[in-house]
Amino acid sequence: MKDLPEQALQEIAAYFQVLSEPTRLQILNLLREHEKSVGELAQLTGFSLANVSRHLAHMAQHSIVVRESRGTSVYYRIADESIYGLCDLVCGSIAKRYEKMAAERAAFTATVS
Repeated sequence: MKDLPEQALQEIAAYFQVLSEPTRLQILNLLREHEKSVGELAQLTGFSLANVSRHLAHMAQHSIVVRESRGTSVYYRIADESIYGLCDLVCGSIAKRYEKMAAERAAFTATVS
């Protein structure tokens, strides 16, 4: 991010803001294997069609997903698979933090007992 102009930093922040919603992360996870229709995603998440459509539209606006109409159905797929590398990196970092906290708790408990 070094030496990026303000406009680029704002775009990066907006991209991460899209990923800050748990429902969108759940949808991304469901699209990991292959494209799905809005109806399939609504059924798998348990959310309404309108809610899922709203989240997908927001992700499409930021080029995270691609929309394709086929007949009366709309299908979505990931625009750039590297999104999963980013998400896996963040998940791995959080998992390490929790493992460290668990180890510290166990050490504390062992010394107190």
